[in-house]
Amino acid sequence: MRKDIEIPEVKDIYVAAVLDYNEDFETHDWNAYIINDGDEAIETVLIVAQGYDDKDMTAPMRHSIKIVPAKGFARIEFLEESVLRLNNFFTVTYFQGDKMFDKRFELPANSVMSDNAVTLPVMDKEGILAR
Repeated sequence: MRKDIEIPEVKDIYVAAVLDYNEDFETHDWNAYIINDGDEAIETVLIVAQGYDDKDMTAPMRHSIKIVPAKGFARIEFLEESVLRLNNFFTVTYFQGDKMFDKRFELPANSVMSDNAVTLPVMDKEGILAR
């Protein structure tokens, strides 16, 4: 029975931390985004975000996004400065067509900084890609 279970590989989906300007508070804040660089929309996107290290663990934050269009992106959450010292992971589950996909992305501790920024797909911005 286990051999009959197909677990499709996640392709063209990314999680990234992006430094955005917050006009309300006139500050630059890190935000997590999900990026769909594929040719099909993804639907019913469920994301569980949590930070941890040897001593501390944050409460899991659950997010739901109805649809992320092809070559599109959506904001997941604000990344508060104090959690950037932790390993932050994002478990992403979504549907594409009639198949369910699942992948865990991780931003290692202290990796979210402007020095580590790369050009992101789709967004035309720089940010840190989760592994």
